[in-house]
Parts: sequence; C-alpha cells; structure tokens
Amino acid sequence: MTKLHELAELGQAVWLDFIRRSFVASGELQTLIDAGVRGVTSNPTIFEKAIAGSADYDDDIRTLATQGRSVDEIYEALVIADIAAGADLFRPLYAETKGGDGFISLEVSPTLAHNTDGTIADAKRLYATLGRPNVMIKIPATPAGIPAITEVIGSGVNVNVTLIFSMAQYEAVVEAYLAGLEQLAANGGDLSRVASVASFFVSRVDTSVDKILDTIGHSELTGKTAIANAKVAYARFQELFSGPRWAALAAQGAQVQRPLWASTGTKDARFSDTLYVDALIGPHTVNTMPPATLDAFSDHGTPAQTVKLDLAAAQAHLAQLPALDIDLDAITAQLQDDGVTSFAKSFESLMSSLAAKREAVQ
Repeated sequence: MTKLHELAELGQAVWLDFIRRSFVASGELQTLIDAGVRGVTSNPTIFEKAIAGSADYDDDIRTLATQGRSVDEIYEALVIADIAAGADLFRPLYAETKGGDGFISLEVSPTLAHNTDGTIADAKRLYATLGRPNVMIKIPATPAGIPAITEVIGSGVNVNVTLIFSMAQYEAVVEAYLAGLEQLAANGGDLSRVASVASFFVSRVDTSVDKILDTIGHSELTGKTAIANAKVAYARFQELFSGPRWAALAAQGAQVQRPLWASTGTKDARFSDTLYVDALIGPHTVNTMPPATLDAFSDHGTPAQTVKLDLAAAQAHLAQLPALDIDLDAITAQLQDDGVTSFAKSFESLMSSLAAKREAVQ
C-alpha cells in the first residue's frame, strides 16, 4: 500500500495538478493511478507549458493547421483530446467509487472570468463535447462566476470551482452549489450524478502574508496563515454540509462539495516540501499536488488525520493579523484577481504560440 492509498483510507483523494500528451500516452499517468492518484486537474498555465513548451503536439498542430482550423479550434482540439484520454483512464475508478472519484478537470476560457453568460455557455458546451461523466468543468469563484456555478450545477454538469482564497468567497461558492442542486432537483434531475469540488488555494496566501510578517519583524508567525485559513474553511465546510437544508438534498442523493486544497507546492525553502499536504488531511477532502509535491509526499510525507487539529490555534492566528495591520480579506481578494490575470496571460501566450506554429505550417 502506498502513502496515497493511506490518504484515501483517511478520506482524502490525491489529484495530480499536471497533464501533458506524452505523460498520458506513455503510461505514466496509469502508473500513478495504480499508485493511488485519484484525479487530475489542469489549468491554462499547465496547458501553456505542455503545448508551447514541448514538441508533443506539433504533429497535431500541423495536421489541424493544414485543415484550415483557426487558432481557437486548434487549441480546443488539443486540450479536448488530452482531457478525454485522461478521463478514459480514470473511468474504471469512477465506476468503482460510484462517481465519488476519478475526475479530470478542464477550465473554461480565462477570458470569461468576468462574463457570467459566457461562462455558462462555455461550461455546458465543453462538458457536452467531452461526453464523459467523470469530467469536471473549472469555473473561477469570481463575482461573475458564482451565478454561473448555480446554473451549470443546475444543468447537471460537474464543477470544479477554482481560485478560492477567502472564507467569504468559499461561503458564496457553497451557496451557489446548494442553489444549483435545488434547481436541478426542481427540474427532476438526478442529484447523485453531479459532483463538485471547491478549490481553496493555500500556499499563495503564505507567500503574500509572510512577506509582510518578515518585513515587520514577526517571522515567528510565518508559514502558518495559509494552513490556518484552510482549517477554518474546513470547519465551515462541516457546518454548511449539515442541518435541514443539506439533509433534504442528501436524501435525494446529493454529494458534498469537497474542499480541494490547491496550490500545495511549498514555495518557501524555510518550510517542509510536504507542509501543505501533511497539515490538511481529513475526510471528504482532495489535495491536488504538482508532480514535485506528489513525489515528496510519496517519499517522506506523513499520512494522518490533521485538518481538524488545532482549530482554536488556527482561529487565534488569524485573529492576530488585524492587530499587525494585515488585512487578509484585501490580500485574498487581490490574490483572486492576480490568479485570473495570471491564467489569462498564460492563455494569451499559448494562443500566440499556436498562432505562430499555425502560420509557419501554412
């Protein structure tokens, strides 16, 4: 039994935050599935590195370009093929867990982060195009994304909500999910066939807060804010998925929207390379790890129930920040804006690279 299997027994699914054509075709992904990886996430930055940064896709790009396909059509054909292939590898796990795991995620265009109607249309179209029940469509937790989540869940589409950094954002996401389930139920849909995760970003919070703490001479508090933020969010998850409203939906087969810990690679060399895995293990959670973090945890991580531990200490840590003139709400709002901008830049860079390759072929 691997450490990833041990995490599964503790209630946490490990998803890999990486995809690339050769990685799927070579059998490497299947090897990781056998070792206990239970899903995959992708984003525009991952696809930019995969497509623009390798030769894996060049033959397909040439073929599509000679067919007269547009840059947008070439991009979509490439990513749809990768996501479909990955979904097929995870299909046995999806069946074995009765729809509980075995998912792969594809993000709507980052150019739609502030466009509700465009996000809804893109999410439904991508899900229909892929035609696989174990695909999740990623939608950002922006003000425009929140109502889109409700509509897309209400249409029976699995959703991975991304770029969540704060409690306020998280609570809005859960409300959108519950409202979507209620909409689906009102339309006679099967709630048991819809799954969702709420991707709560972790290490980026420490990156921002720790810079301030180091500057003002409180280095003893560094490396703690992100985990405290996530632990408080997990406690809220337990509250939100209980009570009469949730019980009514659960009775119709609804699944909880699992918290997914994202951005779990350690960016500060002062801290353990498994910090954001070891501290956030618990029931009904997902940790999506970049390859280096997955390797590190598999080698020397510690599988143990930790996400519920020291909640009072986590709350106390967050309570200290305002006295130090650290506005966590402002920081997390900025982090979401930065995340949207970063993904949009990666997407633009990828499209420029595809355009150049297409033009060279033609």
